[in-house]
Amino acid sequence: MAKEKTPDDQALPLIDKGGAYDDENRFGQRVKRYARVNAGVGGFVARAAGSRILGRNNNDIGREAADLARVLGDLKGPLMKVAQMLATVPDVVPPEYSAELAQLQADAPPMGWAFTKRRMRSELGAQWRSRFADFSHEPAAAASLGQVHKATLEDGSQLACKLQYPDMASAVEADLKQLNMLFAVHRSIQSAIDTREVAKELGDRVREELDYVREAWHMHLYRNILRDHSGIRVPKVFDTLSTPRLLTMGWLDGRKLLDYRNHSQEERNYLTTCLFDAWWYPFAHQGIIHGDPHLGNYSAFEENGEIGGINLYDYGCIRIFRPEFVQGVVDLYHGILAEDHDQIVHAYETWGFSNLSTEMVHALNVWAKFIYGPMLDDRVRTIADGISPAEYGRRQAFQVGQELKRLGPVTVPREFVFMNRAAVGLGGVFLHLKAELNFYDMFNKQIENFSAERVRAARRLLPAAPGGFDESFGPVE
Repeated sequence: MAKEKTPDDQALPLIDKGGAYDDENRFGQRVKRYARVNAGVGGFVARAAGSRILGRNNNDIGREAADLARVLGDLKGPLMKVAQMLATVPDVVPPEYSAELAQLQADAPPMGWAFTKRRMRSELGAQWRSRFADFSHEPAAAASLGQVHKATLEDGSQLACKLQYPDMASAVEADLKQLNMLFAVHRSIQSAIDTREVAKELGDRVREELDYVREAWHMHLYRNILRDHSGIRVPKVFDTLSTPRLLTMGWLDGRKLLDYRNHSQEERNYLTTCLFDAWWYPFAHQGIIHGDPHLGNYSAFEENGEIGGINLYDYGCIRIFRPEFVQGVVDLYHGILAEDHDQIVHAYETWGFSNLSTEMVHALNVWAKFIYGPMLDDRVRTIADGISPAEYGRRQAFQVGQELKRLGPVTVPREFVFMNRAAVGLGGVFLHLKAELNFYDMFNKQIENFSAERVRAARRLLPAAPGGFDESFGPVE
């Protein structure tokens, strides 16, 4: 890895070492994964199709949903991660499926120590252990794509080493290949959503999560963007100890957010404000969101016995939007606030929706008013009065889905998938903390003097992307 030679807030992205552990698209591993996924998903599809031929009722749908959750839970890995994402998008899967999929945990059995040593040797060379004063044998965390080990440098710096499981590229391609089979099941019961763009978006984002070079760049971006916010901490990347499949960063100590559920309202509100800023500030100013805001990706840090703020983890699922799309999000908010039909329609078109009838706009407005709801109401309130985190957004998703089925199919823009998932996930975290804040005031401070050109200008000041990207962060071929 090239040594970092710039100040931290202008840190350069990682440089690919080139083939230290070349497991991409291994034919043999992919064949094995295809066989396993085909057996699980194919069996589910056959059972679901059979129930349709014989006729089914609501109890059948519930059993199918539980069956699907069991199949994906057994497979673990990338496909289960995709399933969790699908659970938050209206009418992409039936509501019974959403309830089951939302409960999945994208974890995997950790690699044993012998296997971990071989992987570390592949990434950092035969003398890898000499580069650390200490390296934990047991992982501190294990997830769908890799696991994290705690380590220490000779100078006492504590590190988190995120090590990718082998053959993940093969696993991802095998799992994504089966995604259309799952979509086909839902299409058979007259889905109102054209899922082709959804599938493309999910595929692109999951593939990006395998790229630790890109994730390191995302962390450099967030350290730069949030450097003046004392209540938000982003890990520092250690470039010389990182590779495309090993991401080494500073260890951030913290407690689970749920540990603070019974703390004072003031403390819970402060944590929620930090979470709100960590999500909305990068979006409103640079057009970037953290696409996976769930409880496991945050912790709270303390200073001198008092809550200092939040640690923000996991930068694999970052979505970078066109400035015009961000403009559409802001315009839709203003349109709904002012009940301006023309502005609302224009905003949806900016998002990427097309051929919208008046009835279709009304149906989409149900969902938009849910997403924007707390920010339309100029008062201190919870994010959703009287709603549990598990139920957050489910009623609105069902209502919108029913209307879209009646009105005809609609193609969901790719950007909608993670914008929606992130907003629902963040709202769920707010509900866990039982925050009571003026979200209207908080949001309007973020979008004050907004313009797409200001987003472009802000991006020009950020660290360059690996491989060369244009000013909108689109890849340069």
